Amino acid sequence: MKKVIGLMMVAVFALTFVACGNKAAERAKAVADSTRVADSVAAVVAAAEAKAKAAADSVAAVAKAQATADSIAAAATKKKKK
Repeated sequence: MKKVIGLMMVAVFALTFVACGNKAAERAKAVADSTRVADSVAAVVAAAEAKAKAAADSVAAVAKAQATADSIAAAATKKKKK
């Protein structure tokens, strides 16, 4: 009976060790995955900000060109009135 209980205890311990697995490796993999995801999110955010800045620069350039054209037109009409 003692041998049977001893074998059962060994089996329980063996199953316990197998069930726990290698937590350190899993934790390292989880950290690497979360870092990869954070980096990809940061890249997407940076690309969106760059696109928004390019659009704003484009709008500013059009507004400047329009202001220049308006100034030239105003000067031309002023010159014609004299």
